[in-house]
Amino acid sequence: MKTLKFIEVKSEIGAGTRGASMGVDAIKIAALDYGSNMFKHIESIEVKTENQLLFEASKTPYAKRISGVLAIYERLANTVSQTLKKNQVPIVLAGDHSTAGGTIAGIKMAYPKARLGVIWIDAHADIHSPYTTPSGNLHGMPIAASLNEDNTANRVNKPDKETIDLWNKLKKVGGISPKINYSDLVYIAVRDMEPEETYLLKKHKVKLFTTNEVKRNGVEKIARDTLAHLSNCTHIYISFDVDSMDSSISKGTGTPVRNGITEKEAGSLLVRLVQNEKVCCFEICEVNPTLDSENLMAENTFEILQKVVSQFTF
Repeated sequence: MKTLKFIEVKSEIGAGTRGASMGVDAIKIAALDYGSNMFKHIESIEVKTENQLLFEASKTPYAKRISGVLAIYERLANTVSQTLKKNQVPIVLAGDHSTAGGTIAGIKMAYPKARLGVIWIDAHADIHSPYTTPSGNLHGMPIAASLNEDNTANRVNKPDKETIDLWNKLKKVGGISPKINYSDLVYIAVRDMEPEETYLLKKHKVKLFTTNEVKRNGVEKIARDTLAHLSNCTHIYISFDVDSMDSSISKGTGTPVRNGITEKEAGSLLVRLVQNEKVCCFEICEVNPTLDSENLMAENTFEILQKVVSQFTF
């Protein structure tokens, strides 16, 4: 029988807005407010971060603090891999979304021959590289890192040698690159993309369900179609960025975007998806309580997390 394990990654060096490192604790506070003992009953481990780098100037403008992100990738990948090898299901509670590449690396380390499907529920495609990024923030790059995608055909930046060397190491964490295929990637609620990202999604015919499709067709059909698209995969990883939800729900995330899904749609969708036996890892990220005076985003996120956890046998 599988058990769950929380992996806490309170990192925010990949984001442009401060405060995501406090997201995990905000979710725990929401749990206390709801009278839940979930965090008492599920084992938890915390991955060491590099948030001290925020107090230093970044030397790599097209991949800010990438040396720190690389260190976290390696630690997180090892932790995820060890958790999976113990027949536990990792539930990753992350700060910013940059560390998701480390989660994917860990799954591939545990299951090197796996065909890994990725369900990316997010307002953003996160498929930039140092060659295309408009911000230099690593939380916009984990999918590109996992795909080994530079997108040099659309390059707008000229990163220096240090940046390129670290980026190449980032893509190779876990010893496998690429770790996923475009055909095994599904986006849900993505609606804020740059032309460089749109180019890749169209070129590779990536499966994408818009917010309007979720509302028009319903959560059940979106979940069914998503899983059907990934039917040839041996394992599935779900990454849920809270900014996939509409900006009207809460201000408690660093990059809110209008026209997102509701918290009810998010919860119902995730419950339906995690019931699939191939789901081996689930992740929540980008709660930022410093932008949210009433902790509403953390409360909404906790309710969703509670629903997801209840679907697993532990």
